[in-house]
Amino acid sequence: MRWLNNAVCHFRTITKHKWLVMRSCFAVGLYRQGLLHDLSKYSPEEFLTGVRYYQGNRSPNAAEKEVKGYSGAWLHHKGRNKHHFEYWIDFAPDKSRGLIGNEMPLRYLVEMVMDRIAASKVYKGADYTDASPWEYYARGRDSLVMHPKTRRQLEILLRLLRDKGEARTFACIRRLLREDRRRQKTHR
Repeated sequence: MRWLNNAVCHFRTITKHKWLVMRSCFAVGLYRQGLLHDLSKYSPEEFLTGVRYYQGNRSPNAAEKEVKGYSGAWLHHKGRNKHHFEYWIDFAPDKSRGLIGNEMPLRYLVEMVMDRIAASKVYKGADYTDASPWEYYARGRDSLVMHPKTRRQLEILLRLLRDKGEARTFACIRRLLREDRRRQKTHR
């Protein structure tokens, strides 16, 4: 019975998260990404782990990592979803530099921001504020392998959200995406 309860609760959690990301992506014009966001969470590799380690107040992947030392579901997820900065980590062309973060295209960076907002809303519930995504990011930012430009852009957007709210942040994102599309058209 516990498994069934976890399955229903986990399904509701990931679906609510997906819906929130979709709504935010639509608000800034990222319709395709909004529709396709996190579909891998419904795959057996990720969903069954989510059911097994479901707690309701945090990602089941964190619980799996505590038990096993790694999360197979997370490895599966980040390798298929370009809105995670970890997807963009690879060996530097000069192997002596080790692993580096590559620059994320703006549309995936924006989806990452929407993902962080939605995750904070789902897990914090009524305690959510526009500062919540920044606070979560700030707790672990020193240990992240991320391209400097991607880090700078992410921090600007999360601080804007914290300080000026969602409406101003989404308006800024819409402008950035329009400028990026224009830039891409001129470089073709």
